[in-house]
Order: sequence, then structure tokens, then C-alpha cells
Amino acid sequence: MKIIPVTKRSQKLIKQLTVVWENAVRNTHSFLTETDIQYFKDSLPDILTQIPNLIIAVDNQQQPIGFMGIDGSEIAMLFIDQQHRGQGIGKQLIQFGINHYQADRLTVNEQNPQAVGFYEHIGFVAYKRHATDDQGKPFPILKMKLSTR
Repeated sequence: MKIIPVTKRSQKLIKQLTVVWENAVRNTHSFLTETDIQYFKDSLPDILTQIPNLIIAVDNQQQPIGFMGIDGSEIAMLFIDQQHRGQGIGKQLIQFGINHYQADRLTVNEQNPQAVGFYEHIGFVAYKRHATDDQGKPFPILKMKLSTR
């Protein structure tokens, strides 16, 4: 596995990351309906194109198996392909974000307790809760920041 900051965002890469995203979301976001998934999936290519820093994890065949988007010092997204979860890829991506981009904040769906627990295990703590997500949809989100311990 290798971590690569992406500078050129080809249509092929965007399609590959959309597959990773959908696989991850279908296995971790049980609170989303099919309509919700399609709504977010349709907007994902624009989001992936516009996020200032896109970092991908690739396997030995150079195929994307996870990715993270960073905007300023905020981890705006982190998705790992279901087949590769639990192998430390998410933790390595976040550590990369902390070390190279000074990433120390993130937003997570409150209804995704596995993700909340994962971020807490790494050292993030919730400091704010919103009843809706950034699109105004009724999915509560938690704002988290890296604890100074």
C-alpha cells in the first residue's frame, strides 16, 4: 500500500474513487436511503475535483483502495474500500494528513458510530454537534478536533 497526493484528477481516477466511496458508504452508512446515496454519488465527482487536497491509498497494482480529502486543516472526507477496512489504511491516511497538511479537524456523521469510534481511537474529540449535515439534510454531524492530550 502506498499513499499518494493527487495532482491530476482524471475522469478514470474520479470513477475509481466513486466506486471506493460507494462501496464504503453502503457498508458503513446504514442510515442513508438509496435516494440519499444516489444524491451524494451524483455530487461526488464535483467534490473530488474541487477539494484542495486529495490523497489516495493504492494497492500493489496501483488501484485506489481508499482516499481522503483535506481542505485547509480539515479532513473533509475519508473513505476506505470495504475489503480493505481494518488494515490500518485509514489511520495511515490520517497520520499523513496530520504530518503533511497539519490536519487537526474533521466532520463525521453521528449515525456512523464505527467512524466516530475510529476517530476517537486516533485522538479526535467532539467539540460541536449539528442536527443536519452541510447540505441541510437531517443527518446529525459531529465536529471533531485532534486532542492535545
